[in-house]
Amino acid sequence: MHFLTEKLWFPNIEEATGDGLLAIGGNLSVERLLLAYNSGIFPWYEANQPILWWSPDPRMILFPEKFKVSKSLRKSIKSEKFKITFNQNFMEVIKNCATVSRNGQTGTWITKEMQEAYVALHKADHAMSIEVWEKDKLVGGLYGLDLPQKKVFCGESMFSLVSDASKVAFYHLSEYVKTKNYKFIDCQIYNGHLESLGAEEIGRAEFLEMLLR
Repeated sequence: MHFLTEKLWFPNIEEATGDGLLAIGGNLSVERLLLAYNSGIFPWYEANQPILWWSPDPRMILFPEKFKVSKSLRKSIKSEKFKITFNQNFMEVIKNCATVSRNGQTGTWITKEMQEAYVALHKADHAMSIEVWEKDKLVGGLYGLDLPQKKVFCGESMFSLVSDASKVAFYHLSEYVKTKNYKFIDCQIYNGHLESLGAEEIGRAEFLEMLLR
């Protein structure tokens, strides 16, 4: 196991443990986060833990052309119930992602430190949010890192206060990456909800090959 200092580097991904843990420590500077995501690594830890860096095998991704739209979701997309915006309220989106409760989940990995780090990425034009509004109220959304040179979007988290709001946000993300001719959306680790929307698991070696080519 590697323990990081202020030096800007990461160990070889092949040195990750069986569950994908690669390194501990370091910081959440914009430069380190960009190096991490461009290398197939991401931070994930809870408030009482040090910074943990991961590169799991398998890796969950979504090819945008494989996004699954159910009849009910299609109805929500086509209705005028929701208004969709991009990068209009990044801070509120990440705050909601951190605080909205989810079934089977206690606590949050989106600590205050993480929120500050991704807001800094957003201010540097590296992170993006999608907002879903209902009658001028923010009812859903998502955020993540946009890697245009890699043609990859790294999804971080999403939230929903009303039915289908996060699914609608994810649909619009898939459409956005299509317009950019991106290769895939990185969903990081297995999630049954995302699998129902078309996400799938692939091996880490295949993931890295697609990311780095």
